Amino acid sequence: MPVVKGCNLPDELLYDVDNHIWFQEQPDGNVKLGMTMVATAMAGQLVAFTPKKAGRQVEAGKSCATVESGKWVGPAKTAAAGAVLEINDSLVSNPQIANQDPYGIGWFIILKPADWSSVKPTLTPGAEVAAKYEAKMASEGFAGCG
Repeated sequence: MPVVKGCNLPDELLYDVDNHIWFQEQPDGNVKLGMTMVATAMAGQLVAFTPKKAGRQVEAGKSCATVESGKWVGPAKTAAAGAVLEINDSLVSNPQIANQDPYGIGWFIILKPADWSSVKPTLTPGAEVAAKYEAKMASEGFAGCG
């Protein structure tokens, strides 16, 4: 697993580094996504998570959720368009779980992607993400996780 400045970036995930979002393909062809450890560390303790409702369509490059911390409020942008199938209700009621376990119980939504075959090649595989994240963290002046 790549570790960049103390931030874990699991190999088995795909990354939209610019938007700090990870994607995990599911056996049924749907995609689970959430915030990277880098994003949760930069944002600080999350205080609110407001996802689009299940059944809603989201557009590529647009918000699938709004995330709020003491330092920051903003959109979680998805690289893939599609229908929101499931939201993480546990995260809605306890947003801090994204800080504690961003790649496990802190996931955001499960999406039925409209055109995954064209989006997937634009994402960075975990095994290749370290250099891109090092550059991104340097450009944003981020010292690292914990």
